[in-house]
Amino acid sequence: MMRFRGLDLNLLAVFDGLMQSRSVSATARHMNLSQPAMSAALARLRDYFGDPLLVSHGKRMYPTAFAESLLPQVRQCLGGIEALLATSASFDPATSQRSFRIVASDYLVAAVIAPMQERLAIEAPGIHLKLSYPDENTGHLLDDGKVDLAINPREWLAPDNPAELLFEERHVVVGWMGNALLDGPLTEKAFMEAGHVSVAIGGRVNASFADRHLALLGKLRRVEVEAASFATVPWLLINTPRIAVMHERLARVAARLFPIRLQPLPFAFPVMEEHVQYHHTRAQDEGLSWMKTKLRDASLINILD
Repeated sequence: MMRFRGLDLNLLAVFDGLMQSRSVSATARHMNLSQPAMSAALARLRDYFGDPLLVSHGKRMYPTAFAESLLPQVRQCLGGIEALLATSASFDPATSQRSFRIVASDYLVAAVIAPMQERLAIEAPGIHLKLSYPDENTGHLLDDGKVDLAINPREWLAPDNPAELLFEERHVVVGWMGNALLDGPLTEKAFMEAGHVSVAIGGRVNASFADRHLALLGKLRRVEVEAASFATVPWLLINTPRIAVMHERLARVAARLFPIRLQPLPFAFPVMEEHVQYHHTRAQDEGLSWMKTKLRDASLINILD
Protein backbone atom coordinates (compact mmCIF):
# COMPACT_ATOMS: atom_id res chain seq x y z
CA MET A 1 0.00 0.00 0.00
CA MET A 2 1.46 3.36 -1.06
CA ARG A 3 0.46 6.45 0.88
CA PHE A 4 1.00 10.14 0.31
CA ARG A 5 0.00 12.57 3.07
CA GLY A 6 -2.20 9.89 4.58
CA LEU A 7 -3.96 8.94 1.33
CA ASP A 8 -3.71 5.43 -0.10
CA LEU A 9 -2.86 6.24 -3.72
CA ASN A 10 -4.75 3.16 -4.90
CA LEU A 11 -7.89 5.07 -3.94
CA LEU A 12 -7.23 7.52 -6.78
CA ALA A 13 -7.76 4.71 -9.29
CA VAL A 14 -10.94 3.76 -7.41
CA PHE A 15 -12.15 7.36 -7.63
CA ASP A 16 -11.46 7.48 -11.39
CA GLY A 17 -13.32 4.21 -11.90
CA LEU A 18 -16.32 5.38 -9.88
CA MET A 19 -16.48 8.64 -11.80
CA GLN A 20 -16.56 6.72 -15.07
CA SER A 21 -19.16 4.10 -14.21
CA ARG A 22 -21.15 6.01 -11.54
CA SER A 23 -21.73 2.58 -9.99
CA VAL A 24 -20.10 0.85 -7.02
CA SER A 25 -20.92 -2.64 -8.32
CA ALA A 26 -19.73 -1.94 -11.89
CA THR A 27 -16.46 -0.43 -10.66
CA ALA A 28 -15.94 -3.36 -8.32
CA ARG A 29 -16.35 -5.81 -11.22
CA HIS A 30 -13.99 -3.83 -13.42
CA MET A 31 -11.30 -3.66 -10.72
CA ASN A 32 -11.80 -7.27 -9.57
CA LEU A 33 -12.89 -6.25 -6.08
CA SER A 34 -15.88 -7.29 -4.00
CA GLN A 35 -18.76 -4.82 -3.70
CA PRO A 36 -18.21 -4.43 0.09
CA ALA A 37 -14.51 -3.63 -0.56
CA MET A 38 -15.49 -1.01 -3.15
CA SER A 39 -18.07 0.52 -0.80
CA ALA A 40 -15.38 0.69 1.91
CA ALA A 41 -12.99 2.38 -0.53
CA LEU A 42 -15.63 4.99 -1.39
CA ALA A 43 -16.21 5.60 2.33
CA ARG A 44 -12.46 6.19 2.82
CA LEU A 45 -12.40 8.63 -0.08
CA ARG A 46 -15.37 10.53 1.36
CA ASP A 47 -13.71 10.67 4.76
CA TYR A 48 -10.37 11.87 3.37
CA PHE A 49 -11.81 14.64 1.16
CA GLY A 50 -14.67 15.57 3.46
CA ASP A 51 -17.20 15.38 0.63
CA PRO A 52 -19.84 12.81 -0.44
CA LEU A 53 -18.22 12.70 -3.92
CA LEU A 54 -21.01 10.52 -5.38
CA VAL A 55 -24.64 10.84 -4.30
CA SER A 56 -27.28 8.16 -4.93
CA HIS A 57 -30.49 9.19 -6.68
CA GLY A 58 -32.80 6.39 -7.74
CA LYS A 59 -30.66 3.65 -9.26
CA ARG A 60 -27.81 5.95 -10.28
CA MET A 61 -25.04 7.85 -8.55
CA TYR A 62 -24.20 11.43 -9.42
CA PRO A 63 -20.92 13.25 -8.70
CA THR A 64 -20.86 16.33 -6.52
CA ALA A 65 -19.42 19.59 -7.84
CA PHE A 66 -16.29 18.98 -5.77
CA ALA A 67 -15.85 15.52 -7.31
CA GLU A 68 -16.15 17.00 -10.81
CA SER A 69 -13.49 19.59 -9.98
CA LEU A 70 -11.24 16.89 -8.52
CA LEU A 71 -11.41 14.52 -11.50
CA PRO A 72 -9.00 16.32 -13.89
CA GLN A 73 -6.37 16.57 -11.14
CA VAL A 74 -6.76 12.89 -10.24
CA ARG A 75 -6.40 11.81 -13.87
CA GLN A 76 -3.36 14.01 -14.31
CA CYS A 77 -1.85 12.45 -11.19
CA LEU A 78 -2.58 8.89 -12.40
CA GLY A 79 -1.09 9.73 -15.79
CA GLY A 80 2.04 11.08 -14.14
CA ILE A 81 2.42 7.95 -12.00
CA GLU A 82 1.97 5.72 -15.04
CA ALA A 83 4.54 7.72 -17.00
CA LEU A 84 6.98 7.51 -14.07
CA LEU A 85 6.62 3.73 -13.88
CA ALA A 86 6.99 3.36 -17.63
CA THR A 87 10.13 5.48 -17.90
CA SER A 88 11.89 4.41 -14.72
CA ALA A 89 12.36 0.78 -15.77
CA SER A 90 14.24 -0.44 -18.82
CA PHE A 91 12.13 -2.00 -21.54
CA ASP A 92 13.11 -5.40 -22.92
CA PRO A 93 10.63 -6.52 -25.62
CA ALA A 94 11.80 -10.13 -25.43
CA THR A 95 10.68 -10.46 -21.80
CA SER A 96 8.16 -7.63 -21.35
CA GLN A 97 4.55 -8.43 -20.42
CA ARG A 98 3.42 -4.90 -21.20
CA SER A 99 0.03 -4.05 -22.68
CA PHE A 100 -0.13 -1.34 -25.37
CA ARG A 101 -3.43 0.44 -25.94
CA ILE A 102 -3.57 1.65 -29.54
CA VAL A 103 -6.33 3.55 -31.34
CA ALA A 104 -6.30 2.79 -35.08
CA SER A 105 -8.78 2.32 -37.91
CA ASP A 106 -9.51 -1.09 -39.39
CA TYR A 107 -7.44 -0.07 -42.43
CA LEU A 108 -4.39 0.39 -40.19
CA VAL A 109 -5.07 -2.85 -38.34
CA ALA A 110 -5.18 -4.83 -41.59
CA ALA A 111 -2.37 -3.07 -43.45
CA VAL A 112 0.13 -2.26 -40.68
CA ILE A 113 -0.67 -3.71 -37.25
CA ALA A 114 -1.46 -7.27 -38.41
CA PRO A 115 1.88 -7.63 -40.26
CA MET A 116 3.64 -6.12 -37.24
CA GLN A 117 1.91 -8.55 -34.89
CA GLU A 118 3.25 -11.50 -36.90
CA ARG A 119 6.78 -10.36 -36.08
CA LEU A 120 6.00 -9.44 -32.47
CA ALA A 121 4.77 -12.97 -31.85
CA ILE A 122 8.41 -14.03 -32.28
CA GLU A 123 10.34 -10.97 -31.08
CA ALA A 124 8.11 -9.96 -28.16
CA PRO A 125 5.80 -12.88 -27.30
CA GLY A 126 4.67 -11.39 -23.99
CA ILE A 127 3.45 -8.11 -25.48
CA HIS A 128 -0.31 -7.57 -25.44
CA LEU A 129 -2.07 -5.22 -27.87
CA LYS A 130 -5.44 -3.68 -27.02
CA LEU A 131 -6.90 -2.13 -30.18
CA SER A 132 -9.84 0.26 -30.53
CA TYR A 133 -11.25 2.37 -33.33
CA PRO A 134 -10.93 6.17 -33.38
CA ASP A 135 -14.00 8.27 -32.63
CA GLU A 136 -14.89 11.68 -31.22
CA ASN A 137 -13.61 10.64 -27.77
CA THR A 138 -10.09 9.69 -28.88
CA GLY A 139 -8.59 13.05 -27.91
CA HIS A 140 -10.08 12.84 -24.42
CA LEU A 141 -8.85 9.27 -23.96
CA LEU A 142 -5.37 10.40 -24.96
CA ASP A 143 -5.51 13.33 -22.53
CA ASP A 144 -6.63 11.03 -19.71
CA GLY A 145 -3.86 8.51 -20.40
CA LYS A 146 -6.35 5.78 -21.29
CA VAL A 147 -4.64 5.04 -24.62
CA ASP A 148 -0.91 4.83 -25.30
CA LEU A 149 -0.86 5.65 -29.00
CA ALA A 150 -3.46 7.05 -31.40
CA ILE A 151 -2.87 6.88 -35.16
CA ASN A 152 -4.76 9.39 -37.30
CA PRO A 153 -4.39 11.51 -40.43
CA ARG A 154 -2.75 14.87 -39.77
CA GLU A 155 -6.08 16.71 -40.11
CA TRP A 156 -7.62 14.81 -37.18
CA LEU A 157 -4.87 15.07 -34.57
CA ALA A 158 -5.73 16.12 -31.02
CA PRO A 159 -4.35 19.63 -30.42
CA ASP A 160 -2.68 19.30 -27.01
CA ASN A 161 -0.31 16.33 -27.37
CA PRO A 162 2.77 15.66 -29.51
CA ALA A 163 2.56 13.74 -32.78
CA GLU A 164 5.09 12.20 -35.15
CA LEU A 165 4.78 11.32 -38.82
CA LEU A 166 4.41 7.54 -39.09
CA PHE A 167 4.18 7.19 -42.88
CA GLU A 168 2.63 8.69 -46.01
CA GLU A 169 -0.22 6.93 -47.79
CA ARG A 170 -1.33 7.16 -51.39
CA HIS A 171 -4.80 6.27 -52.63
CA VAL A 172 -5.63 4.02 -55.59
CA VAL A 173 -8.68 2.88 -57.52
CA VAL A 174 -9.79 -0.68 -56.81
CA GLY A 175 -12.33 -2.91 -58.58
CA TRP A 176 -13.31 -6.53 -59.16
CA MET A 177 -10.95 -8.53 -61.37
CA GLY A 178 -13.78 -9.03 -63.85
CA ASN A 179 -14.69 -5.33 -64.02
CA ALA A 180 -14.19 -4.34 -67.69
CA LEU A 181 -13.77 -0.72 -66.62
CA LEU A 182 -10.28 -1.61 -65.35
CA ASP A 183 -9.18 -3.59 -68.42
CA GLY A 184 -7.28 -0.52 -69.62
CA PRO A 185 -6.14 2.78 -68.14
CA LEU A 186 -8.99 4.44 -66.24
CA THR A 187 -10.00 7.89 -67.47
CA GLU A 188 -11.34 10.63 -65.22
CA LYS A 189 -14.63 10.59 -67.16
CA ALA A 190 -15.06 6.85 -66.60
CA PHE A 191 -14.13 7.28 -62.93
CA MET A 192 -16.81 9.91 -62.44
CA GLU A 193 -19.50 7.97 -64.30
CA ALA A 194 -18.92 4.67 -62.49
CA GLY A 195 -20.82 3.50 -59.43
CA HIS A 196 -18.69 3.81 -56.29
CA VAL A 197 -18.33 2.24 -52.86
CA SER A 198 -17.39 4.84 -50.23
CA VAL A 199 -16.69 4.71 -46.50
CA ALA A 200 -18.22 6.79 -43.71
CA ILE A 201 -16.41 6.42 -40.40
CA GLY A 202 -17.02 7.13 -36.72
CA GLY A 203 -20.09 7.39 -34.56
CA ARG A 204 -21.08 10.62 -36.28
CA VAL A 205 -20.57 9.16 -39.78
CA ASN A 206 -17.69 11.39 -40.84
CA ALA A 207 -16.30 11.44 -44.36
CA SER A 208 -13.06 9.53 -44.88
CA PHE A 209 -9.88 11.30 -46.00
CA ALA A 210 -10.56 10.16 -49.58
CA ASP A 211 -14.16 11.42 -49.66
CA ARG A 212 -13.23 14.68 -47.99
CA HIS A 213 -10.51 15.49 -50.50
CA LEU A 214 -12.51 14.30 -53.48
CA ALA A 215 -15.19 16.77 -52.41
CA LEU A 216 -12.59 19.55 -52.03
CA LEU A 217 -11.42 18.79 -55.59
CA GLY A 218 -15.01 18.97 -56.86
CA LYS A 219 -15.05 15.25 -57.76
CA LEU A 220 -18.60 14.35 -56.78
CA ARG A 221 -18.91 10.62 -57.37
CA ARG A 222 -22.00 8.49 -57.86
CA VAL A 223 -21.93 6.57 -54.58
CA GLU A 224 -24.03 3.41 -54.72
CA VAL A 225 -22.89 1.76 -51.49
CA GLU A 226 -21.67 3.43 -48.31
CA ALA A 227 -19.69 1.09 -46.06
CA ALA A 228 -19.03 1.49 -42.34
CA SER A 229 -15.44 0.23 -42.48
CA PHE A 230 -12.52 0.19 -44.91
CA ALA A 231 -11.94 -3.55 -44.65
CA THR A 232 -15.43 -4.41 -45.98
CA VAL A 233 -14.95 -2.55 -49.28
CA PRO A 234 -13.49 -5.51 -51.28
CA TRP A 235 -16.52 -7.64 -50.43
CA LEU A 236 -18.76 -4.96 -51.94
CA LEU A 237 -16.82 -4.82 -55.23
CA ILE A 238 -16.74 -8.50 -56.19
CA ASN A 239 -19.03 -9.43 -59.13
CA THR A 240 -20.06 -5.78 -59.61
CA PRO A 241 -19.03 -2.95 -61.98
CA ARG A 242 -18.41 -0.68 -58.99
CA ILE A 243 -15.06 0.83 -58.07
CA ALA A 244 -13.66 2.36 -54.88
CA VAL A 245 -10.86 4.64 -53.76
CA MET A 246 -8.73 2.81 -51.21
CA HIS A 247 -5.52 3.27 -49.25
CA GLU A 248 -2.73 1.71 -51.28
CA ARG A 249 -1.44 -0.42 -48.39
CA LEU A 250 -4.88 -1.84 -47.66
CA ALA A 251 -5.56 -2.38 -51.38
CA ARG A 252 -2.33 -4.39 -51.73
CA VAL A 253 -3.27 -6.57 -48.76
CA ALA A 254 -6.80 -7.06 -50.10
CA ALA A 255 -5.53 -7.95 -53.59
CA ARG A 256 -3.76 -10.98 -52.11
CA LEU A 257 -7.01 -12.21 -50.58
CA PHE A 258 -9.72 -11.11 -53.03
CA PRO A 259 -10.13 -11.14 -56.84
CA ILE A 260 -9.58 -7.39 -57.15
CA ARG A 261 -7.04 -5.21 -58.95
CA LEU A 262 -5.57 -1.75 -58.51
CA GLN A 263 -5.09 1.25 -60.77
CA PRO A 264 -3.76 4.74 -60.05
CA LEU A 265 -6.23 7.57 -59.72
CA PRO A 266 -6.73 9.33 -63.06
CA PHE A 267 -6.01 12.77 -61.56
CA ALA A 268 -3.67 14.34 -59.01
CA PHE A 269 -4.62 13.54 -55.42
CA PRO A 270 -3.02 14.61 -52.12
CA VAL A 271 -0.93 12.18 -50.10
CA MET A 272 -2.34 11.33 -46.68
CA GLU A 273 -0.01 11.72 -43.70
CA GLU A 274 -0.61 9.20 -40.94
CA HIS A 275 0.69 10.44 -37.57
CA VAL A 276 1.12 8.64 -34.28
CA GLN A 277 0.18 10.64 -31.19
CA TYR A 278 0.82 10.12 -27.47
CA HIS A 279 0.46 11.97 -24.17
CA HIS A 280 3.13 14.62 -23.62
CA THR A 281 4.22 12.95 -20.36
CA ARG A 282 5.19 9.82 -22.33
CA ALA A 283 7.74 11.44 -24.66
CA GLN A 284 10.64 9.55 -23.03
CA ASP A 285 8.77 6.23 -22.66
CA GLU A 286 11.21 3.59 -23.92
CA GLY A 287 8.43 1.10 -24.62
CA LEU A 288 6.41 3.54 -26.70
CA SER A 289 9.51 4.52 -28.68
CA TRP A 290 10.06 0.84 -29.46
CA MET A 291 6.42 0.40 -30.52
CA LYS A 292 6.55 3.46 -32.80
CA THR A 293 9.62 2.01 -34.51
CA LYS A 294 7.85 -1.32 -35.02
CA LEU A 295 4.83 0.45 -36.53
CA ARG A 296 7.07 2.37 -38.94
CA ASP A 297 8.87 -0.81 -39.96
CA ALA A 298 5.56 -2.59 -40.56
CA SER A 299 4.25 0.29 -42.66
CA LEU A 300 6.99 -0.41 -45.21
CA ILE A 301 6.24 -4.11 -45.70
CA ASN A 302 3.46 -3.92 -48.31
CA ILE A 303 4.99 -0.98 -50.14
CA LEU A 304 8.43 -2.57 -50.54
CA ASP A 305 7.22 -6.12 -51.28
